[in-house]
Parts: sequence; structure tokens; C-alpha cells
Amino acid sequence: MLMDTGSPTPQVAHAAGGCAMSGRALAIRHVPFEDLGLLAPLLHERGLATGYLDAGIDPITPDALLGPDLLVVLGGPIGVYDIDRYPFLAAEKKAIAARLRAGGPTLGICLGAQLIADALGARVAPTGRTEIGYGPVHLTREGRRSALAPLDAVDVLHWHGDQFEIPSGASRLAETPGFPNQAFSAGPRVLGLQFHLEADHTQIERWLVGHAHELATAGIDPNRIRTEAGGKGRRLAQPARKVIDTWLDAALQSGRTE
Repeated sequence: MLMDTGSPTPQVAHAAGGCAMSGRALAIRHVPFEDLGLLAPLLHERGLATGYLDAGIDPITPDALLGPDLLVVLGGPIGVYDIDRYPFLAAEKKAIAARLRAGGPTLGICLGAQLIADALGARVAPTGRTEIGYGPVHLTREGRRSALAPLDAVDVLHWHGDQFEIPSGASRLAETPGFPNQAFSAGPRVLGLQFHLEADHTQIERWLVGHAHELATAGIDPNRIRTEAGGKGRRLAQPARKVIDTWLDAALQSGRTE
């Protein structure tokens, strides 16, 4: 496991001011440029050391996912149904399912949300269209009562073509005209987001280069997203932080008290 220290040498991260970390957050990363981004400093402020398992490279087992105080499953340009082409997905899906059965706080973003939905028995499938760039997300009645409340009609970063169905027993929290299932919660400890709150708008160039082929195929000018990141992305940072902070307050507290 690689710790998120800004150095290629794995070591335990420390909080600002030199305080030792008191917990651990683990992220499953599918491509290097889709990392914890804006979430990393937020987690460090909470005393959580952050580390990564790189899918397809590091073993992803139930034991590896059961220990951390928080699991974040990040995005990537593959589908949950692509096991024939990316066999590591089979083990990853089993490990995520084990984490969910154990009740550990788990956040899924884009592909990560789709993997969680799949593990909870919901269908995930391609839509034949894409939603890429900054645009508003509209909250459902349940969403307006949830941690996502600061996002109502706020422009977030969309970057997807697949869609999950809402798992049985979960709450649908957000929608857009083209993708009615944008977020769900399955109790206080599980949150799935189709859109990207973690993306650091100051690092958007990494996304534009990493997804260059997808952008060209979709006929999307990277200059548009670059410009949007400087305005809409910058304005998103504060409400995004509020959303994650509010969700973590409930998810981590419930994990300690039950």
C-alpha cells in the first residue's frame, strides 16, 4: 500500500502541526490522476492517515479493506462489467462487498459508486452517452435533507457514461436531466456519488491529458473544461468540502458508537 505523503517512499503521513494520525483512510485508485485530490487535506485535518491501493497492481482483498476507518473507492475509465478485460475487478468487487457487509464507512466516486451499487445488488450499465464537464446537479427531497444539501443547483464535475440503478433500500439523492441517478446513500455509512467532488480544479490538466482520447471521441474541447475549472471548479471547492465533512461526521461517529 502506498501512503499519500507526496513522496515515492511509503511512510505514515502526519497531520498539520506534526500531530500523529489517529486513524486511517484507504483509497482504491484506478488511474493515478484520479486520486483523493481535495479530500486528502480534509482527511489529514481529521487525523486520518491516507493511503492507496492501486487496482490491478496491489492485491485488493477483504482483509485489506476491513481495517481502515474509512474506505474511498475512486473513479476510472472502465466499467464494473469489464471483468473479462480487467480480471482484477472480480477480486475488487468481492472485497468491497465484504467491507459493506461489515458496515465500515465507505465513499464511492463515479466508478467507485458503481462498484458499491453493484456490490449491493443494483444494475450498472453503459448508457450510450456521456456527461463530461461542469454542470449543475439537482437534489431530490431526500438529497436536500442529506449531507449533499450544499450542492443543490451547484455546478459539479461530471465525467461518466455508465449509470447505476439505486440499490434496494438506498435513498436516491441527486439527478440531472440525462442521468437521473447521480447519488445514493445506504444508511449513514455508505455514500455513492456519480460526480466528482474530490477533483482538484488546480490539477485539472492531469484529467485533460489522461482522458484526452475520451474527450476527442466525445467531441469535447478541453479548453472548455479548463476554463470551467478556473471558475466553477474553484467555486465548488467550499460546498464540496462541506458535503464531505458533514457526511464524515455522521459516518465515522456511527461507526464508533454502534
